[in-house]
Amino acid sequence: MQNGSDSSPVPLAESLCAAFQHTVARQPDALAFVALEDAQRYTWRDYADEVERVASALHRLGVRRGDTVGIMLRNRPEFHFVDTGALHLGAIPVSIYNTLPAEDVAWVLNDAAASVVVSEQMFASVLEEAARYGWKKKALVFVDSTPRLTDVVSSPDEFDFDSSWRRVRQLDLATISYTSGTTGPPKGVELTQRSVLGVLAAVAQVVGTVSDARVVSYLPTAHVAERLISHYPSIVHGVEVWCCPDTAAVAGHFAQVRPTHLFSPPRLFEKIRAALESCVINEHDAALQTATMSALEDGYRLVDLREARQPIPAELHARYEAGRVDYLTPLLARVGLDRVRVALAGSAPVNPEMVRYFLALGLPLRECWGISEACGFAAISDPTMGQLGCVGAPMPGTAVRQLDDGELLIRSPWLMNGYHNRPELTAETIDDDGWLHTGDVGSLDAEGNVRITDRKKELIINSFGKNMSPANIEAKLKDAHPVIGQACVIGDARPYNVALLVLDPVVAATLRARQGDEVQRTVDAAVEQANARMSRVETIKKYVVLDDEWLPGGVELSPTMKLRRRQIAVKYADTIESLYDEAGTLRS
Repeated sequence: MQNGSDSSPVPLAESLCAAFQHTVARQPDALAFVALEDAQRYTWRDYADEVERVASALHRLGVRRGDTVGIMLRNRPEFHFVDTGALHLGAIPVSIYNTLPAEDVAWVLNDAAASVVVSEQMFASVLEEAARYGWKKKALVFVDSTPRLTDVVSSPDEFDFDSSWRRVRQLDLATISYTSGTTGPPKGVELTQRSVLGVLAAVAQVVGTVSDARVVSYLPTAHVAERLISHYPSIVHGVEVWCCPDTAAVAGHFAQVRPTHLFSPPRLFEKIRAALESCVINEHDAALQTATMSALEDGYRLVDLREARQPIPAELHARYEAGRVDYLTPLLARVGLDRVRVALAGSAPVNPEMVRYFLALGLPLRECWGISEACGFAAISDPTMGQLGCVGAPMPGTAVRQLDDGELLIRSPWLMNGYHNRPELTAETIDDDGWLHTGDVGSLDAEGNVRITDRKKELIINSFGKNMSPANIEAKLKDAHPVIGQACVIGDARPYNVALLVLDPVVAATLRARQGDEVQRTVDAAVEQANARMSRVETIKKYVVLDDEWLPGGVELSPTMKLRRRQIAVKYADTIESLYDEAGTLRS
């Protein structure tokens, strides 16, 4: 089965540099960036001045058209200055995950041939160690020390900034994005400026105008999703970007920023849901609590009718709209999300019940799907079309088809050039007909909507030969109660499934404040409830609640919060084996 079109949706700018210069000319005094760390603000005129200084400095350091520039920075305005400055030089910016160990940093820098790296002092020791691992360092400069990168200035007669950026074309690389991966060395995904411009145009067609958008930049800038939510939309559409250098603090900044557009892996939305539910549960005004819960119930009824493709009674619609204005939007305002026009959840399995909750609240949450090799986005759901549990139809310019084994393939003009220095792997991933083999298992319904089941290589095949999706089981566990923050299901080549559970610290603390043993009772009930929604072969027979907290970029989670299943299996090998011990208990 196949769905979608391969045609280019709209005319594109000649390059990201040309789009940037157009944006600067259009709104020189508008706000471009706010640094949430120190509240420093930059207009588009400031941005343009910094870009020219950076390009000049990089030229002085020997960077030329087609060279690569390594960037190891947190989410701060300087990242945008350096990345865009490198583009204007005709160079290729390569961002590095800040959580990578020195050996992996050296591998990425050597594979990309990035002899010049721009960073900040907090990563100096890692980069110096990377040099000891064989990184061929030419220059390592910092944005937060003296002398700074922009203190290295070329003389006017040796660098013509205007001529430099005008030579940049659509087929020049915008970046080499190294996938964080869960196993093996990172793969460098080559993305052209044409790919970036094309995907941005397609996204704008699906979600609407983003010219007056305000976003919070907090995900790793090495990840394509962050670049497509903050960095590149700022260049093309003039989006206002608030930079949050500490991912763990992002939810606390929403009330200050009041973003209009938001993207996140589902974990952040799950934490926001837990916070909102806590607000309602702990509301001292009984009348307000009752009215809020009643409005939310009306929201659920409306969403469910929409899902069933049933007409919505005028009385219900009017009552819901009144309740949304009076109670639900003020509830969203408590966490700073009352102005959100577009919310996207992706990069990891998304629980349909979580989407249903936010739609009932009035937050227009859309599930999305894509991979770095397809330049980030391939499909985005429509919350008005009854698409819970699916990622929607392929975007304009994108086609999707399904193989007999369930694997989904993507074809579009915006696919990667290939894997950097990996022609054989590129040939394995993109076939002779131009179809990208995603490794994702799913289906296409009669209307052409895409549903994702699992990663092809992450399916559990138990010792009885039964196939099942660990992601689906994990979603049911987390959906059963917000106290379950993370879940990892094990069962491959085993007689039954077990689970490692990690508590949400905020929800667990609330439960402990009531009664010490309420946490365990709640977890027990949640697992029982989740099991009731599964087939017998899927159910969790034993589980353990870990004392650890799993953080992005750690052993257990990738920087984009995907489970690192192999690393988890190694770290918790003894714990897992104890759950398969006949003497093991159901819970811990």
